[in-house]
Amino acid sequence: MQVILLERVAKLGQMGDVVDVKPGYARNFLLPQGKALTASDANVQAFEGRKSQLEADNLESKKEAEAMASRLEGQQFVVIRQASDAGSLYGSVSTRDAVEVAQENGFKLERRQVALKAPIKELGLHGVTVVLHPEVETEITLNVARSSEEAELQAAGKSIQELAAEEEAQAEFEIAELFDDIGTAASEDSDLEVETPESRSDVDDQPEV
Repeated sequence: MQVILLERVAKLGQMGDVVDVKPGYARNFLLPQGKALTASDANVQAFEGRKSQLEADNLESKKEAEAMASRLEGQQFVVIRQASDAGSLYGSVSTRDAVEVAQENGFKLERRQVALKAPIKELGLHGVTVVLHPEVETEITLNVARSSEEAELQAAGKSIQELAAEEEAQAEFEIAELFDDIGTAASEDSDLEVETPESRSDVDDQPEV
């Protein structure tokens, strides 16, 4: 099926190009989203008449997208989720979650702009591409953690494995200290029970029967 592109489409072509695509791709994506028209003679002529306006509109939307990209680039958004000790989420983080957390921080995004190849299922820092315009992309980071404190540590560069190792080391240290305290207390009790010279003299001074 042939269509004429009304904007640049990645891996397909530039505005005004007439390209061959699968009918399902055209009907389900290109045509309903206004990215293309069927390449009939009437639509090709209509495009030529609108070309200047389309180019002006595209330039304006590109400038707006670039301004948004400069604000979004490098932003890190915290997503709190429950997870196992190994870091596996009880559920996942999707494009909807990315849009919601961005909006909570003052950035208006749409789900179709978030290019998440697969749902996020692990704790940690995850880079996510945001397509703001056919010619403008940027990247945000989702900091997926079990608490705000854990998110801060991850933002500082510590992985969930490092955090788990530190917690385990701390627990072992506390247990070792506990046993040391118990051993010290037992040793002190033993010293108190040792027979002193005074106690022996008391026994020796008792009269013989």
